[in-house]
Amino acid sequence: MKITKKTTIGQAICSSPKAMQILAEYNFHCVGCPCAQMETIEQGFKAHGLNDKAIALIVKKLNDVVEK
Repeated sequence: MKITKKTTIGQAICSSPKAMQILAEYNFHCVGCPCAQMETIEQGFKAHGLNDKAIALIVKKLNDVVEK
């Protein structure tokens, strides 16, 4: 599964157990929130104040762990 900024947080978490660890590295601890099933990575991180460059880096890291 290829993760993009439009992937929901729930989909990203289901793609790899290590995804939660990556999200936690960026103080994104609301992975258990019901909104995580509907909210995209982009929406979630923008709501937490991250910019497009940071989101792109996080998406890359998520893809790196999914591919392994």
